[in-house]
Amino acid sequence: MTRITRGVTKKQRHKKVLSLTKGHKGSRSKLYRIAKESMLHALHYAYVHRREKKGDMRKLWNVRINAAARLNGLSYSQLISGLKTAGITIDRKMLSEVAAKDPEAFTFIANQAKPSN
Repeated sequence: MTRITRGVTKKQRHKKVLSLTKGHKGSRSKLYRIAKESMLHALHYAYVHRREKKGDMRKLWNVRINAAARLNGLSYSQLISGLKTAGITIDRKMLSEVAAKDPEAFTFIANQAKPSN
């Protein structure tokens, strides 16, 4: 049976890990064993935070909508409830964009959601 050397494969694996940890501090970017652990943590954090970002964006939209709604004499919950009863289906992302970029249009939407209408 022939002897198999793993030098090339091992070097490629190490180079890949060390290149992924290029910006990490100290030995986290220099020593393979420590760099591998640092890389695994970094990739895990990136995965988790990509999912957290979706919730963070929804919170931002809600804050924007609430601020704009209060300028029109409504609370956030009153606005959302009023929109549902008025049959206006607009998602929070679009509603926050309208609130931030076009206050007149948001005022029109808020007037449609007011309880008196």
